[in-house]
Amino acid sequence: MRIEDHLKQLEERLLDPAIRRDPALVAPLIADDFIEFGASGRVFDKASILEDLKNESPRPASRLTDFAVRELSPAIILATYRATRFNANGVAISQSHRSSIWAHSDGQWQITFHQGTPIPPPQDPAGPPQK
Repeated sequence: MRIEDHLKQLEERLLDPAIRRDPALVAPLIADDFIEFGASGRVFDKASILEDLKNESPRPASRLTDFAVRELSPAIILATYRATRFNANGVAISQSHRSSIWAHSDGQWQITFHQGTPIPPPQDPAGPPQK
């Protein structure tokens, strides 16, 4: 399996609601020195992300597109992609640009850094209503 496909599967696992809420499934994917700059502007470490995920409200999984990887070193990979969140009816409700740094250590890949940046909704080409 190509490294790009493998890391995309790991990212999808981290976005899967069934996995996100189970610390025993999520913790092995996250490095002990993990840091995240969330789309909310908050900063998370491994302990805080595991606690927040346990209490996260159920929601449909996000879909990943434009997934790409860049090797920073043989054991360090930067993954970038667009995440689209959907409501229960399957309608897209938000998008964000995502970047993750994955490190290979002790025979496994773990996420060591993540950042999400919201993508603003498209502007109406007609512009704001005239007053």
